[in-house]
Amino acid sequence: MPDNEWIRTFADGKKVKFSHDELMDATFITAQIEGNEVVYSILLNKAETNLSREEVEGRFERELSKK
Repeated sequence: MPDNEWIRTFADGKKVKFSHDELMDATFITAQIEGNEVVYSILLNKAETNLSREEVEGRFERELSKK
């Protein structure tokens, strides 16, 4: 798996695949819950590049906390 993709297992056992891609003038981040066809995605402006994994995961906190 490339450095810009990773899987995190949450305390409830849910696995989420995250990705982080820097584009010319923006950053594109995604989160996909294992076994779910829905992919959450966010396009950020250039000022929000070089995000840490924790910052990427934090951007999806509300969506991922839903049951």
